[in-house]
Amino acid sequence: DEMIFSEEFSCVYCNVSLGEIEPRTFSFNNPHGACSTCTGLGFKMVVDPDLVIPDKTKTIEDGAIEGWSKGGSLSSWHMSQLNSLSEIDSFRIDVPIQELEPETMDMILNGTKTKIKMSYRSRRGRTFRWNRRFEGVIGNLERRYTETESEKVRKDIERYMTSLPCQGCSGQRLKPESLAVTIGDETIMSVSDKSISEAADWIVLLENPKILSNRDKSIASQILKELSGRLQFLLNVGLDYLTLSRTASTLSGGEAQRIRLATQIGSGLMGVLYVCDEPSIGLHPADDYRLINTLKGLRDVGNTVLIVEHDEAIMRAADHIVDLGPGAGEHGGEIVASGTVSKIMSSKNSLTGQYLSGAKVIDTPQTRRLFNGKYLEIEGAEQNNLNSIDVTIPLGILVCITGVSGSGKSTLINEILYKRLSQHFYRAKDRPGKFKSIKGIENIDKVVNIDQSPIGRTPRSNPATYTGTFTPIRELFAQVPEARSRGYKPGRFSFNVKGGRCEACSGDGYINIEMQFLPDVSVPCEECQASRYNREALEIEYRGLSISNVLQSTVTEALTIFSNIPRIKTKLQTLQDVGLGYIKLGQPATQLSGGEAQRVKLATELSKRATGQTLYILDEPTTGLSFEDCSQLLRVLQRLVDAGNSVVLIEHHLDLIKSADWIIDLGPGAGDKGGNLVYEGTPENATHNKGSYTGRYLKNVLK
Repeated sequence: DEMIFSEEFSCVYCNVSLGEIEPRTFSFNNPHGACSTCTGLGFKMVVDPDLVIPDKTKTIEDGAIEGWSKGGSLSSWHMSQLNSLSEIDSFRIDVPIQELEPETMDMILNGTKTKIKMSYRSRRGRTFRWNRRFEGVIGNLERRYTETESEKVRKDIERYMTSLPCQGCSGQRLKPESLAVTIGDETIMSVSDKSISEAADWIVLLENPKILSNRDKSIASQILKELSGRLQFLLNVGLDYLTLSRTASTLSGGEAQRIRLATQIGSGLMGVLYVCDEPSIGLHPADDYRLINTLKGLRDVGNTVLIVEHDEAIMRAADHIVDLGPGAGEHGGEIVASGTVSKIMSSKNSLTGQYLSGAKVIDTPQTRRLFNGKYLEIEGAEQNNLNSIDVTIPLGILVCITGVSGSGKSTLINEILYKRLSQHFYRAKDRPGKFKSIKGIENIDKVVNIDQSPIGRTPRSNPATYTGTFTPIRELFAQVPEARSRGYKPGRFSFNVKGGRCEACSGDGYINIEMQFLPDVSVPCEECQASRYNREALEIEYRGLSISNVLQSTVTEALTIFSNIPRIKTKLQTLQDVGLGYIKLGQPATQLSGGEAQRVKLATELSKRATGQTLYILDEPTTGLSFEDCSQLLRVLQRLVDAGNSVVLIEHHLDLIKSADWIIDLGPGAGDKGGNLVYEGTPENATHNKGSYTGRYLKNVLK
């Protein structure tokens, strides 16, 4: 039989033709390579039936279909459509959704294939009848999401949507033609899904003549050399567990910095000043040596490396330390000590030196709390690298989740436990990771994730407003005799609404001046001199201070001012207790560090009336904290537990780990070498577990 071949990338039998294969063919950011269905994203936003109907014990009449409900009930338009549908399919709208037949639910959600008779009675009593196909709740939401030009409507519908792998490319992001190209049975996306250590091993495997011929090797040799070198740099900074396809938004600050460090090492530059801000974030003590060797490598080729750091191992490895202090905020800003590690350790004024020398330590608890007999049990956790593990978290104590970077800690706690509890308590739309079940949810009444994100994204948000302290302060000013005689209400002392605020700057205190081709400049308002208020509001004083003076006072100063006002004093005292006595009540949220923002949130929780059944989750709360800050943080966490609550920490800091009542250690390694439950028990017993890296390092701090 005659067979026809083509010299081009085409097939004359199935009419498929490919363009020339080039680098952009394998880029999901380029139309030449991206999947046409999802445009290279790898996922599509679709309406999730479980989010549209979260409570299946409700009836349609009672507003079970949340995607169509407003104020807890269906609109008359949507109700008329469902009434028309119920007459055709003979189902009732006054029974719980869970009792309806699967075929009926499919029709309600996905619509009908044929036209049905519909009727609608208007408010004026007119009845309209017509024949049309019922598009279904999901079809209606997806159509409106696609057609609307309103961002508000789109965001409203997104509450009922979730991201699912694209059906066109199965989440691979590229066209089928691009995925058809393989090297040693691997597509470019399957290689991208490998961890950095796996990718390095795969590069070595390519030396096998069965995979690459001598001709192929000669073509690829320079590329393979470049790939191998770059992967080795990433391995050297302790990132072996990251997958090459990991999105940048999911990286911790420390991981992102270490990737940039690896890039700089690869550049081979000399005579450069490198500035790093806490590159050890998210790094287990077992991996410290890798980062230290990398930093020393930069130094040894003729560069200067300047690091802002709180990690003890990195401080001890430094050639020169500059210690600032002695305190924080207005109590700091001075060079307390400068020189070698030994010189810092001998300085009596340096808190850092005292902790390094052992003169000051974070004490190990003499006894461990006994848990209250209640648990949270996670069964069959198998998201990402978790190997279908069962984990029991005791309640009523301080629990620390430990393990090397990439062992699965954040996946277990943030992706599975927190998202599932958020669904249960707050009807959150984020889907948790894969697991079989979580038992014991009835033992807690809420979950709070206290992270280091800002307490607000504008200068209007500050510690006074976030903690709720500003409301009783405004009410107090409204009770001053002069304010009462003028008829002023608490709103007069708000810088967010008209009345008492300065209208020239709308209560900001600063005027933003737009600069052409340059960053905008903020200058103090000339009208109010940055006080935020107008003259009338500033004339009202409490103990000789205006409302603006109060906002400019520190927490410590405000405690003295309001010592006789319990409602205000209680909230201020918690800020003082978490070590934030130096911050100003009106300090803009944008000027607070991550650690300070986290402690403001902790203070807010402490000032609330304890239920004794709250679960607090903190992911690496020691980020950005010095030894003294960690000591204060620990005291706050112990107070939360003493009130009967449960605290779960994801942490690498050995001083916090040794202070926990219970440790759950995951690992033993990172990526595919982790994901197992290595140890659970007290910190003391962890030191006897040979498979636990955390246990090995705990030996030194539990002496």
